[in-house]
Amino acid sequence: MTDVTTAPAPKPGILDIAPYVGGKSVLAGIAEPMKLSSNENALGSGPKARAAYEAALKSIHLYPDGRAGKLRAAVADHHGLEPDRLIFGNGSDEVFALLNQTYLSPGDNIVTGEYGFLAYRISALGCEAQVKLAPEPGYKAEVDALLAQVDERTKIVYVSNPSNPTGSYNSGEEIRRLHEALPPHILLVVDEAYAEFVVESDWETALPLAREAANIIVTRTFSKIHGLGGLRVGFGYAPLAVAEAVDRIRLPFNVSVPGLDAATAAIADEAHQTASRELVQTWRPRLTQAIRGFGFEVLPSAGNFILVLFRDGKRTAAAANDYLNSKGIIVRAVGGYGIHDGLRITVGTEDQNRAVIDALSEFAAT
Repeated sequence: MTDVTTAPAPKPGILDIAPYVGGKSVLAGIAEPMKLSSNENALGSGPKARAAYEAALKSIHLYPDGRAGKLRAAVADHHGLEPDRLIFGNGSDEVFALLNQTYLSPGDNIVTGEYGFLAYRISALGCEAQVKLAPEPGYKAEVDALLAQVDERTKIVYVSNPSNPTGSYNSGEEIRRLHEALPPHILLVVDEAYAEFVVESDWETALPLAREAANIIVTRTFSKIHGLGGLRVGFGYAPLAVAEAVDRIRLPFNVSVPGLDAATAAIADEAHQTASRELVQTWRPRLTQAIRGFGFEVLPSAGNFILVLFRDGKRTAAAANDYLNSKGIIVRAVGGYGIHDGLRITVGTEDQNRAVIDALSEFAAT
């Protein structure tokens, strides 16, 4: 028998990290549940991306282009960016991990909001760094609260804009004020995974700000508006010095051939992007209004999801989750973020959204 006291042990802190748990995708006894737990695009991927994926099958015996040349050019052209300043990853999650691995030493720290995306924290802790959380009493990252957490060992500040799971956002003025107050050696990472779904007039992408700054990185993903979550493609726009440093540790073939080809095609599929935005912009307010009408609190959301809070003391989030599951609907409990009274619900198709409304109407009457 192996002596566990002498077996290989992970480095300090690894076993203290709570692993990321994604949204459920199956329900016992239900063959095809409505999966509204992961903020996926309810319309799926677009026809151009699917065609490119199928065409890529003839090339899957070949290694992908490690520099993502075609996708790099397409992203740069679409957003008006300098190609050499782009970092491509296996989802934007990998971009966060690469930044943490490049810039964090043991004892350093990152700062993010109390409800900031869990992926920032996991890879930082894996680098033996600390995570400092700024309170979000209004379910929104506040500039002064973030700055209050910054100290001499802070290396990166992460802001989700819009934020998952709360749906809140920071205005362009707030992002500029945060950046201006940070010391120049601290990286500000603005995660814009849900940027394409924002309609609020005071929201601004940080891409123009990043062009002129030496310490801002903006990340985007192909998982949401483009519906390519299963292919895992994301990118960051960074100062050239940051991009070159990250490239030294990036694995050489970190984005697959089908992923590169489908993402390149998706950039050009404006019809699918428009349809995806319009679906969310039509049904996000309808879901919000209907569910509020049942007596539940729904936070304002700038993403392709809503966060519903069950705080009347009688009908709990856990009970609501069980009831929705009984109707074949999977949503996301967000206790892992410390929001134990909330359920995050992806904006789905019309039929799915109506099913959610009907189920919560029935639940409210129990």
